[in-house]
Amino acid sequence: MREILQRRRRHLFRRLSRRPDARGAAVFYASAWQWAVLPGAGCRERGSRCCSCPDPDCAAPGAHPFEPGLLAATTDERMVRWWWTRRPWAPVLLATGGRAPCAVSLPAPEGERALAALDAMQMRLGPVLATPERVTFLVAPYTLPRLGELLYAKDHVPGSLRFHGEGGYVALPPSETGAGPVRWERAPLPGSSTPWLPDVEAVADVLVDTLTRTGLNPSEF
Repeated sequence: MREILQRRRRHLFRRLSRRPDARGAAVFYASAWQWAVLPGAGCRERGSRCCSCPDPDCAAPGAHPFEPGLLAATTDERMVRWWWTRRPWAPVLLATGGRAPCAVSLPAPEGERALAALDAMQMRLGPVLATPERVTFLVAPYTLPRLGELLYAKDHVPGSLRFHGEGGYVALPPSETGAGPVRWERAPLPGSSTPWLPDVEAVADVLVDTLTRTGLNPSEF
């Protein structure tokens, strides 16, 4: 019986040791980069698409605020440590806007094409996030009036293009959500005090053009 328990403990330790250090990442984002973060709802089981929130039809399993709510996002290191000490595997959510980055995201295949187009233009990019479903470009903070002017000038803005500004959020690495793990497609430069971010105008034209040329049906995303 003792041997069985020891084997189970060793198996549990190996399984836990392979999990990403979400708490360490959250503390770093909050203290080193002054990005306001909070824990996401998370999934009921690792690798599951079942969100821990009460909504059985949750549209963003694990990758949204629940308890606490979005307004609780903070850069306070003690609060961040306390949250992830209680829930070590909770996704790390960035509250976008204000002094923190904003973001623009699109479906993964088109995101990869847009990234290649921006590289071909030799455009300087900030950090880029990716999940199996979407690619997210972090951009400098923008206001809703500024975003409105930008979108008004476009003939068409596909519904699959999402803007994460003030009052929004995105999951940061090494979060695990119902959409899969969140990783850096383009990581911030090592040693940077705060990651450099492009203006939203610098990337929006290419993202809109990529989605328009592919003829995506917004209802599919």
